[in-house]
Amino acid sequence: MNRNNVILLDGESLTLDNVEQIALNNAAVGISPKAINKIKASRQFIEEIIKTGEIVYGVNTGFGALSSVNIPENQIEELQLNLIRSHACGIGDFFSTKTTRAIMVLRANTLTKGYSGVRLELIEKLLELLNKGVHPLIPSKGSVGASGDLAPLAHLSLVLIGEGKAEYQGKTYSGNEALKKAGIEPISLKAKEGLSLINGTQVMTAMGVMYLKKAQRLGKVADIAGAMTLDAIKGTPKACYPQIHALRPHTGQIKSANNIIKLTNDSQIIASHVTCPKVQDPYSIRCIPQVHGASKDTFDYVEKILGIEINAGTDNPLVFAETKEVLSGGNFHGQPIALAMDFLGIALAELANISERRTDKALAPMFSGLPIFLTESTGLNSGLMITQYTAAALVSENKMYATPNSIDSIPTSCDKEDHVSMGTNAARKVMHILKNTSYVISIELLCGCQALDYCLPTLPGKGIQKAYNTIRHKVPKVVDDRVFHYDIEEIYKLIDSDFILKEVESVIGELE
Repeated sequence: MNRNNVILLDGESLTLDNVEQIALNNAAVGISPKAINKIKASRQFIEEIIKTGEIVYGVNTGFGALSSVNIPENQIEELQLNLIRSHACGIGDFFSTKTTRAIMVLRANTLTKGYSGVRLELIEKLLELLNKGVHPLIPSKGSVGASGDLAPLAHLSLVLIGEGKAEYQGKTYSGNEALKKAGIEPISLKAKEGLSLINGTQVMTAMGVMYLKKAQRLGKVADIAGAMTLDAIKGTPKACYPQIHALRPHTGQIKSANNIIKLTNDSQIIASHVTCPKVQDPYSIRCIPQVHGASKDTFDYVEKILGIEINAGTDNPLVFAETKEVLSGGNFHGQPIALAMDFLGIALAELANISERRTDKALAPMFSGLPIFLTESTGLNSGLMITQYTAAALVSENKMYATPNSIDSIPTSCDKEDHVSMGTNAARKVMHILKNTSYVISIELLCGCQALDYCLPTLPGKGIQKAYNTIRHKVPKVVDDRVFHYDIEEIYKLIDSDFILKEVESVIGELE
């Protein structure tokens, strides 16, 4: 929900778009008034348990394989501090600021549900860091995805207590220094609060949200690239006619078919060869709706899973104040996200697979009817020959990254935690596949624009022409060989910033 431009958390109604607003646009975040009573009741019940001396996992016991060790009341706070310090074992590159912000709001949101037993002050402190731009430096490697994202979330939690490291206003400081510069007091952790900060799937889920939103937009750009290649090499849009797809009504397939028709509408190039002897285009052209559409349907599935997870209670144990129960379960297990992330990576890899094949068709005269490698001075010039090699290398690399992580499990904690999800590894791989796929589509657009140059003065569809004009503002026509690395990078930036998509949609309407 949103009140006065502040996104209010209640543990129930956060959306993927909200997460992206907070991560990318620094939207302010608060706690919904309707969540406060549940948070306080949950905390009060935990304090009652401490007073009675009842032994409850995570409150006054050790953790994991040490859960049978009872902790006296005078050491409970030290237990929570030790937990955060000992679990901060992450390594590798730090998550980007954007991803860190997504992690922070997701962790706050699950605590706001009111089933974690933490104080209201703890959630407020986490949101104070978020709103003032104090971003913990969280190493990206070290989570096995059950009992949640323990190691990375411990690094987040260190900054709350004035330890660890954080980024503030573009500079790196110790956690304590960052808090001082932002005017924030560190917090001391009370019973169960350390465990409640690190038990959950918020790291893999945050990555999933960030990458899914980009993947959904990239799916539309893939349609633009495919339509450009189809038009430039004198393919036919007939395979996208709606009566075909009505007989196999997969939602994504219909969306991509509609996009291709919209993009190629009013194409002079298509009108110029209606009587040509071509009967069928290669699969990479003819089956764009089926292949792109299947990826879009996968994106929809992943969106459903992530939509549930961002509002899920993933703590352990869970505190049910109304029924006076503290129940241990397995909601921290990342298997739903692990499977979804593997599927997301595979769907993105397929967009790259078919894009590279279309690039090959544009460069091959037997398919395109255009000069080989889209250059006239062949021999002296190699033209765009090697751009396809780069695309092929990236597609091959994607196959390695697309190998599922969710089928892997290595037992931890003296075999008590004997099945883990590896969901965070699966999510991290999506980042690589997403970037590779964006580059592969950049290469197709580079070759597609060059192919369109050979079609002049006959023009493509209006949407394709807008994409062409947008790219040509940054990347001129290839006359003689040059360093194409820079051209590919320029188009990649246009894709990554969503500029191409916005420009095309400004003239033909929103793509599906």
